[in-house]
Amino acid sequence: MIPRRGAEVAQITEKNLRDVLEVRRALDALAVELACERITEDELAELKKACENFELETKRGNANQVAQADVELHDIILKASGNERLMQISKLSQQMYRYRLEYVKDEANYKRLIAEHRVIYEAIRDRDRQTGAEAIKNHIDNQEKAVIRMITSASGKTKR
Repeated sequence: MIPRRGAEVAQITEKNLRDVLEVRRALDALAVELACERITEDELAELKKACENFELETKRGNANQVAQADVELHDIILKASGNERLMQISKLSQQMYRYRLEYVKDEANYKRLIAEHRVIYEAIRDRDRQTGAEAIKNHIDNQEKAVIRMITSASGKTKR
């Protein structure tokens, strides 16, 4: 908050992005690993449906709806981890949503996102912790690279 000016939206910087996504990468990898062990058949069906819904929303092209479908998919994985503290920690940062929204604004990312979600789903379905953890880390890394490209092109220079 700025006195007599109100709230001001903080600019996305590479440093902030990297900090947030380092945490997300670790938490999501843990969530996937735990989900591989603990997911129920009902949750697996929910996850499959969430993957399909994400794909449907990408075809509709509304970035806010795509981001929401992505949140729902990742929330199912968190829930399937069975770890309440992990779920609480993962919900703390609204910044994660902000970076997610920036990422899904570019429709060129949709095909890759759909494929990445499919690999994550299949790893959890097959209870393959290693593949799942690697897939989710790759998923987050791709988000980081894409948003950094957006920041760089918007500012005309790379901030490090």
